[in-house]
Amino acid sequence: MMRGAELISGFLEGSSFARRLGIELRSIEDDHAVLVLPYADEELTIGDVVPGGPVSALIDTAAMAAAWSTIEFDRNPPPCMTVGLSVDFPAPAWAAQALVADAHVLRRGSTLCFCEVKVSGDSDDSLVATGLVTYKLG
Repeated sequence: MMRGAELISGFLEGSSFARRLGIELRSIEDDHAVLVLPYADEELTIGDVVPGGPVSALIDTAAMAAAWSTIEFDRNPPPCMTVGLSVDFPAPAWAAQALVADAHVLRRGSTLCFCEVKVSGDSDDSLVATGLVTYKLG
C-alpha cells in the first residue's frame, strides 16, 4: 500500500514541468501541503513582477499535493485531474524572493476534493495570490 504523500514527492522530482519551474515540496501532511517556487530571473514579466502563469501553476500543483496527501492505493494511482481553478492576485509577486504556496483541503467528496491555496513571498510574507481548486481523484 502506498500513500499519496509519497507519490507527490516522486512526482515533483519526475515531472519535467515542475522541474522546469523549480517547484519544491517543503512539507506535506494529511490535507495540507506547502510548496515553494524559487526565484528565477527568467520568470519575470514587466519590470520585476512574476507573471500569473507560474504563480497559477504553483497553486495548481500545491492543491494537487494536498488532495493526494491522504489517498492510499495498491499498485497504480487512480486517474486524477484539476477540474476547476480560480486564482485571484491581490498584490504583485515581486521578484528576488521565493513564493510559498500553502494548500489546505477544505472538503473531500467521494471523488472531488476542494482546496484553498494561499501564496505569499518567502522573505516578506506578503499575500500575492489565492486560489480555489477543485481536484478529481478517481
